[in-house]
Amino acid sequence: MVVLTANERQALERLEERKRAVPRGATLQRENDRAGEMYILRSGMMMSSVLLVDGSRQILRFHFAGDMIAVSSLAYREATETISALTDCVVCPFERSGFAAVIAEHPRLAALIMVCNQIERAALTDRLAVLGRTSAKARVAAILIDLRNRMRVLDPGIGRSFVLGLTQEEIGDATGLTAVHVNRMLRQLEDEGMISREAGRVTFTDERALEQAANFVDRYAGLDLGWLPAGR
Repeated sequence: MVVLTANERQALERLEERKRAVPRGATLQRENDRAGEMYILRSGMMMSSVLLVDGSRQILRFHFAGDMIAVSSLAYREATETISALTDCVVCPFERSGFAAVIAEHPRLAALIMVCNQIERAALTDRLAVLGRTSAKARVAAILIDLRNRMRVLDPGIGRSFVLGLTQEEIGDATGLTAVHVNRMLRQLEDEGMISREAGRVTFTDERALEQAANFVDRYAGLDLGWLPAGR
């Protein structure tokens, strides 16, 4: 665990000085629009997606409070993905110049942001392998585990049970399945005793079997942060 210095905390707080409410269903950024601000998601849940040539949507990732989003604005003139609010959200927009100042003044923060991006890259690589080489059941199992684990970072009190907060269509757009197929896979996971469902809440009844079905790899385990520069 990395303990931030007072100066590092203040630098991050400066990025969150402005706040913008984004209601559920609203679009924060649209794919191919001119890239501009980046954001820290202060509260709520968002998703990034792209529109495919056949008109279908592929959800790339889900975002939770604390995530830095629209980071591709650092490298591209046009936005590479659409970012939409799945719940009522609050975001903190900031300019590239503000981010550049953090990098220049606080190299350890820059390194930590790079570490977080590499964890996300590894997780996306896992998702790509799941989408390309595993069964529909494995895809649905994998997204359930990922969502639960992300929620548990924010709320350590979450155990085997959590509120899913997604429609079957949204799960399908994230896994390359139809909503009907997602429903079948959820029922299959229930029938095999891995999960139970009630009123929008999912409970892992056999978490080990679910992880095996999903080919799950914990990308937050085994981190090596001993190389980080000293904080300022």
